[in-house]
Amino acid sequence: MIATATLKAYFTGLQTRLVAAAEAIEGESGGRFRADPWQKEAGQPLGGNGLTCIVEGGRVFERGGIAFSHVTGTALPASATAKRPELTGCAFEAMGVSLVLHPENPYCPTAHMNVRALVASKPGEDSVGWFGGGMDLTPYYPFEDDIRHFHGTCKQALAPFGDDVHARYKKWCDEYFFLKHRNEARGVGGVFFDDLSEGGFERCFALTQAVGDAFNDAYFPIIERRRDIPCGERERDFQAYRRGRYVEFNLVWDRGTLFGLQSGGRTESILMSLPPVVKWRYDWTPEAGSPEAQLYDVLPPRDWV
Repeated sequence: MIATATLKAYFTGLQTRLVAAAEAIEGESGGRFRADPWQKEAGQPLGGNGLTCIVEGGRVFERGGIAFSHVTGTALPASATAKRPELTGCAFEAMGVSLVLHPENPYCPTAHMNVRALVASKPGEDSVGWFGGGMDLTPYYPFEDDIRHFHGTCKQALAPFGDDVHARYKKWCDEYFFLKHRNEARGVGGVFFDDLSEGGFERCFALTQAVGDAFNDAYFPIIERRRDIPCGERERDFQAYRRGRYVEFNLVWDRGTLFGLQSGGRTESILMSLPPVVKWRYDWTPEAGSPEAQLYDVLPPRDWV
């Protein structure tokens, strides 16, 4: 029997630590995260609850969300059974923490992190569970030292789980966070894994915890270094343009967004990842040799560590 109470205790504790770290970056004069608890109404086919912590208009983060959700249902949604048809009709519990932070300063990258677990069961059968998650970095004006730091922290977190694990999950991330309709990476990657059950529950849970616990060290030192770099309308305009790619990926390709909407999750919490200011232009590319063009030099996947 999979101990869902143990999973929930970890995820809620992780959310608390992440919010505390982000508020420390904001400082006493910065934005505080608003806690928005939610509960599915009784009598609905899908149950659950969660806590969305959101900041808007902060001193550092223009918008940020760190959410815990716990959704239950009598049948898995189609997005979860596409690769596991034998689980069609299973009752399920899905829970996890999702984070997206959009700094105001364009020299600070956007970051995403998600760790989650899904447990499915049928009467008279043992429950089965699997994990997913990862983190990735989306810079606008890239600094290679920052990218190496982020990837190095991810590699260190996964080192105890096998010599090849980081390389496989980095490649998975590069392939997943890719806008197929534009033939372009969303950012510079990180690590990503899904449908993880190999090695048993304890190993998979430990690996998921290692990824979640590594985020603070991977991301916040970058923000400390870059948040006070002077910027103007040119940089903000390019940031808004590149944020359009972020929106396109989340609404067109992201499995987590699709699962959340199909499973009856809370729409506001699911879409908290979208940036507050975003622009699109028709068939535009930056001028060769410009600071904006440097981003496109780092988007193709490479071995950063």
